[in-house]
Amino acid sequence: MKPQSPNVVPTDVYLSFVSSLFGNRKTLFTGMIVQILTYVAVYSKSGAHFYIYLSAVFVIVCGYRIYWFQRFDAADKEAMSREDIARWERRYLYGGVSTTTLLGIGSGFAVLVLQDFFAEIACVAVTLASMVSVVGRNYGSPKAVNLQTISASLPISLGFLLLRDPYMVLLSFTLIPFVLTTRSMANGVREFLYKNVIASREISLIADRFDTALNNMTHGLFMLDGNNRILVVNRKACELLHLTNQDQLKDCELDVVLRYGVRNAFIDGSLPSLIQRQLAQLVDGSLSRTLIQFNEDLFLEFSANRRPDGLVVLIFEDVTSRIRAERKILHMVRFDPLTGLPNREYFVDLVKENLAARRLPGTIAIMVIDVDDFKHVNDTKGHISGDRMLVKIAARLKEQAGGTALVARLMGDQFVLFFPNDDNAPDLDTRIRSLHGAIAGNYEVDGNTFRISVSGGYVTIESQEFRPEEWQIKADLALFETKSRFKGGCSAFEEEMDARYIERQKLKDDLREAIENGGLHAAYQPMFKPDGSRIECCEALSRWVHPEKGSVPPTVFVQIAEEMGIVSGITKFMLDQACKDCATWPEPISVSVNLSVQDLRSNDVVAMVMDALKTSGLAPSRLHLEVTESCLMDELATVRAILTELRAKGITIAIDDFGTGFSSLSYLDSLPIDIVKIDRSFVRNITEDARRLKLLRGTVNLSRELGLQIVVEGVETQDQLTLINKYQCADFVQGYVFSTPVPTERIIAMVESLAKKQVVRRRKKVA
Repeated sequence: MKPQSPNVVPTDVYLSFVSSLFGNRKTLFTGMIVQILTYVAVYSKSGAHFYIYLSAVFVIVCGYRIYWFQRFDAADKEAMSREDIARWERRYLYGGVSTTTLLGIGSGFAVLVLQDFFAEIACVAVTLASMVSVVGRNYGSPKAVNLQTISASLPISLGFLLLRDPYMVLLSFTLIPFVLTTRSMANGVREFLYKNVIASREISLIADRFDTALNNMTHGLFMLDGNNRILVVNRKACELLHLTNQDQLKDCELDVVLRYGVRNAFIDGSLPSLIQRQLAQLVDGSLSRTLIQFNEDLFLEFSANRRPDGLVVLIFEDVTSRIRAERKILHMVRFDPLTGLPNREYFVDLVKENLAARRLPGTIAIMVIDVDDFKHVNDTKGHISGDRMLVKIAARLKEQAGGTALVARLMGDQFVLFFPNDDNAPDLDTRIRSLHGAIAGNYEVDGNTFRISVSGGYVTIESQEFRPEEWQIKADLALFETKSRFKGGCSAFEEEMDARYIERQKLKDDLREAIENGGLHAAYQPMFKPDGSRIECCEALSRWVHPEKGSVPPTVFVQIAEEMGIVSGITKFMLDQACKDCATWPEPISVSVNLSVQDLRSNDVVAMVMDALKTSGLAPSRLHLEVTESCLMDELATVRAILTELRAKGITIAIDDFGTGFSSLSYLDSLPIDIVKIDRSFVRNITEDARRLKLLRGTVNLSRELGLQIVVEGVETQDQLTLINKYQCADFVQGYVFSTPVPTERIIAMVESLAKKQVVRRRKKVA
């Protein structure tokens, strides 16, 4: 790295070299004073006025150089161009070369003209001394070194040569190595300094870039020495730790910095010792990475790198957003978004944690509760109101549970509670039933008041016997028992419930097999004219004879089929069988088939009905389809569209069990209905209770005003039939007073028997 010429070196380096020419001016002026005094002394010794003249010129040159030195000091170095720098170099050369030229002339004159020993020694000594100083002062300019050494030594060499003394001639040649050595020394100094200037500049550039990179990192950084003192700290570290005076942190102990943070209320007061332990583990190499919580609003993740020289580099970043996102995700995973209660999975985890921390064994309990008829709230007020209802129920559950139970949401309108019974109180059952009773009651939602009841089932077990996979089965069995027997109650699990559950599951499997393999059969209950003279229609009733249990009541197996979602299989069988059997009966006897709620949830039932009619060849007018009021409440618009389509095909539509549902009368005018089948509850006690009879008559009159035919169900006694006929309350009568459900063969026999009776009556009238 050798600077061949000023044109090669960078401008800033060139400027530094030229600036060195104008530096250290005290030695320069001292030398000039010595030079002037020397020439004055030579004049005094030799009496040669020539040296007085040289001294005067020295003074003029000295003034010149002082002037330009002051001008250089005042110049704007940063604004200088390369040409400006070269101009200043030339100004320096004018003064410097003039000085050495005067020294050389003075020395040459003493050697050649005066030939005075003192004059020769004094002048040559001062000149050679000045040439030596050229190395230390003028290394920055090759021109200055070359011109000054030549201008100083050339007159002396000429003086020696012109004396024609062989020794003097030899002495003149010895100046050549001196000049070359001086020049070489100056070049060496300049080259050395040039390398250092370039290296220093590169180091400064690297340091600046490193500082820029360090202070623009997205991570905080500490470099610590072996004594845990801060050697390097970047700006991000100060920002993250809310520290000021970045430069003052150097050589401070990290513990002191953290305590400073505590004093400034940055770190929560309970955490510094924990933080210091975590950082100490990072520094000593026990940990390579750790997450440190400084307060609720700041989480920093640290990583450490221990170097062989004992230095430790700590890098950390703000992961608060990530931690918050993870917590939010974890909360979403663990908690129900609607009620804010723990979900099923987290509930199990909490129970396990409680039992693991339990010191002594004891009796615990888990209860599952279900909101009764909650679907009615959704259907009548909408799902938004239903959700708000669940929120209020959850809030009351938490309030009533207090610290005695843990509440969670299972699904839908089901909740679960865990009673840890930490005090092993013997009245655990009483506490459970008391809490269950407190949940029921009135709830205000969107300006509406709802009377809510809940069914509950619970299981009590020893804490050490808790099995996550078993608790819900047993609690669900107890809940199922409650809902089967008395809604709104609360039942404890008993072992026989398990047996009944297994038996019911077996019954489900058998029912599915019976439906798939034709194990069902149909019975028919006739609907008579009120005088019993003729059968108008027969209601098809499904029957199932179990190979082991015998006859299973329809109320049992139809409910099971609805739970399993296979009731449409029963409907299809009954449609096919009823249409096939009716086709064998004398006209115009019709057959009536019941449709379930599940049948009316899609248009598939229309195709099913038409297939049955087509296969049997039965006229659509001879098929009646019965729907209950519960069917009408579920998706009324869909049900209306399906019934309208069926009625348009000539099929008769009837409402079954009329009067047992909600808002019964509102459906009579809005749905495509032909027949109203009044429920047996209207007929019961009409012979003893006049109000019941009036209610029956009012319902019948209203229905007839709407052009509907009336079927009265459940007529069992002759007295009931007499009253119905007296007040003309029925178009058709169905009940045990005329016939129980019978096989299809009996229908034909009954029709034939009634026909014979009619012939006999007519003959008697004729006679």
